[in-house]
Amino acid sequence: MFRFFKIKKWFLWSWLGSFLILFSLWVQVKIDVKINEWFGKFYDMIQKALSKPNSITMEEYWESLFSFISLAGLYVSVYVIMIFFTAHYLFRWRTAMVEWYHSVFDKASKIEGAAQRVQEDTIKFSRIMESLGTSLIESIMVLIQFIPILLGLSIGIPIYFFGDWEYGLITGALLWTIGGTIFLIGLGWILRLVGVEYDLQKKEAAYRKLLVIAEDDNTVRPKNIEELFEDVRSIHFFSFIRYLYFNIGRMAYMQANVLSAYVFLAPAIVAGVVTLGVMQQIIRAFGRVEGSMQYILKAWPTIIELASVYKRLREFESKIKQEDLIDEKI
Repeated sequence: MFRFFKIKKWFLWSWLGSFLILFSLWVQVKIDVKINEWFGKFYDMIQKALSKPNSITMEEYWESLFSFISLAGLYVSVYVIMIFFTAHYLFRWRTAMVEWYHSVFDKASKIEGAAQRVQEDTIKFSRIMESLGTSLIESIMVLIQFIPILLGLSIGIPIYFFGDWEYGLITGALLWTIGGTIFLIGLGWILRLVGVEYDLQKKEAAYRKLLVIAEDDNTVRPKNIEELFEDVRSIHFFSFIRYLYFNIGRMAYMQANVLSAYVFLAPAIVAGVVTLGVMQQIIRAFGRVEGSMQYILKAWPTIIELASVYKRLREFESKIKQEDLIDEKI
């Protein structure tokens, strides 16, 4: 799966491409920091205008809006270019995987579900990595950029449960996120979601293979096909129940998460020690830090799918190597 980074043919795409993706993500995060600063200034201006009529001019108001449009336009441009490039980058990665599978397909074809592994799982792997990989890196960069900002904004502001401690907001976000992540991982482990996804794909592969065989082999009885489909239906219904429990826990936490920043800021808001602009900056920075810390929480269903795909491809490659060993002995 990772030959893409080892083969000389793909050197520029794998390593230089990785650098360009990282650089574009860094630029996006820096622009996001500027947007967060804009929110503080804009809402302070709004508060000033609402508290004292005609205290700002129309020119100042429109200038502020246009400054946001320029930042947002730059962010969208970088984002669109990065998405376009990342799609090409990951298709090259998939190509490197498929080329190796093609080179050993005389042995791989003997393995059950080989066609599905080579076609379906490689495209699933590349598509999931496109969203999951970039999101992970972006989350790390957001933490690096926004944690110092949140620390600077929270100095001298009373935080619920932590008082005037300058690390109160960061600690609150960390504890809330860790608690939610442990809860979700534990729930996923209890429900065996990775195992269920893996079993589901195996049943689907067996059913698909029998349908392909039945196209050319009249001896395959409809009863056999129906029995396999019954297995597919059973594992799907089983997964529906498991994901029902998982989604109840996940969505309950995510809804409670909306109020977390306001809970921690309650003493400061009630005491009136923050302006509207500073409050908006803090809430947005808190949301970005918390959101990045909750990466596993939000991406957990996709992580489960990726783990299942990785497990199948790894098992497939190990079987190909076993076939090589058998041929060598013969």
